[in-house]
Amino acid sequence: NSFYICNGLVLWLAINSSLITLTEILNLSILISKSNFMKALVYHGDHNIALEEKAKPSIIKPSDVIVRVTKTTICGTDLGIYKGKNLYMQDGITLGHEGVGIIEEVGSSVSQFKVGDKVIISCISSCGSCEYCKKQLYSHCKDGGWILGHMIDGVQAEYVRIPHADNSLYKIPDTINDEVAVMISDILPTGHEIGVQYGNVKPGDAIAIVGAGPVGMSALLTAQFYSPAIIIMIDLDDNRLEMAKELGATHVINSDSQNVLEELKKIVGEDGVDVAIEAVGIPPTWNICQKIVKPGGNIANVGVHGAKVDFEIQELWIKNLTITTGLVNTNTTPMLIKAVATNKLPVKKLITHHYKLFEIEKAYDVFLNASREKAMKIIIDVE
Repeated sequence: NSFYICNGLVLWLAINSSLITLTEILNLSILISKSNFMKALVYHGDHNIALEEKAKPSIIKPSDVIVRVTKTTICGTDLGIYKGKNLYMQDGITLGHEGVGIIEEVGSSVSQFKVGDKVIISCISSCGSCEYCKKQLYSHCKDGGWILGHMIDGVQAEYVRIPHADNSLYKIPDTINDEVAVMISDILPTGHEIGVQYGNVKPGDAIAIVGAGPVGMSALLTAQFYSPAIIIMIDLDDNRLEMAKELGATHVINSDSQNVLEELKKIVGEDGVDVAIEAVGIPPTWNICQKIVKPGGNIANVGVHGAKVDFEIQELWIKNLTITTGLVNTNTTPMLIKAVATNKLPVKKLITHHYKLFEIEKAYDVFLNASREKAMKIIIDVE
C-alpha cells in the first residue's frame, strides 16, 4: 500500500508542482521505489540460493510486527535446506530463523512490544492459545512452530515479518551483547531443552555429547547448570574438541583417531554414561549413542536426521532406557536470557566468523566447510 501511496504522491507532484523538475520527480520516484525493496537470501532449490532484492514485508495480521534485522546467523538446518534435505520447500522463500533486530512497525493487537524495541527473534513462532502452546509444545503450534525461513520468509534479510509477535520475540537486556543474543534464538535453547533437559542430566552424572557443533557446544554449556561430574565431548575435529575443553568438557574423544568404546571405558567404566546426547543427526553418531549408554540411562536425540537409522532394539530392550527426540520449544528462553545476562556463560566463544549481508553466500561456503575453516557460529551483520 505504501508503494502506491508514495508513487501517487510523485504523480501529484508531477501534475501540480512548478517548483520541481521532471528529472527531480523521476529521481524521487526511483528513490521511493527502492525504499520498498530489501536484500534477502532467497531459496531456489537444491544447492541454489541467491542474495536478491525482494519486496519488504508488511503487516498481514494484527498480531504481526516488522523487524529491521541487525544481525543474523546460519544454522545447520539452513545447510540442510540448501543441500535439498527439505524437498517440500517453496521456491522464493527467504532463509534463516535466528537473529536480532529493531521493531519498525507494530500490528494493532500487539501489546508487549513497541516501535524501537531491540529484540531477539525466536526460531519458533507461537500463537500461545492452541492445544500445543498450552502444553508449552510451542514447536508444534498449529499456527506457528518452525516456520521462519521454512514455511514463510525468514531472517537472512534486511527486514522480516514476525507473526504472533507477543509470544515470539524477546527484549534484549542491556547487559547482553547483540551478537551473543543471536545465540539465544535457537542453539542455546535447543541444546538445553532437547539435549540436557530431555536427557535428564543430574548432579553427579556422567554424560557424553556426540557432536561438537554449535548445538553440541550449547548442550555442553547448559549441561553445566546441573553439575554433572563428567562431560565427555566426542567429535572428529580436533579444533572443536579443543574448544570443548575450553568451554567445560572434562574429557574429549576423537572418534576418527580413537576407539570411542575403549576410551570411554577408561573414563567411566564398563557400564557407560548416564546420558548420551546425539547432536549431529547421522547414523554413525546415533550408533555411538546406542553403544555407550548404561542401563537406566537416557539417549537424547537433538540432531536433525535426514536418513533412516538402525534402532538396535534387540540389544536395548533390556536396558530400561529413556529415548527422547524433539524440536526445540523455546520455553526456557526467558531463563536462558537471564543466565546469559550474568555474563558468566562464555557464549561469545562460539562466534568464530563475521560477514556482512552482501557476503552471505561466501559465509555459507565457509560454514559448509566448517572443519577446514575452523568455523563454529558465523555472525552476519545486516546493518
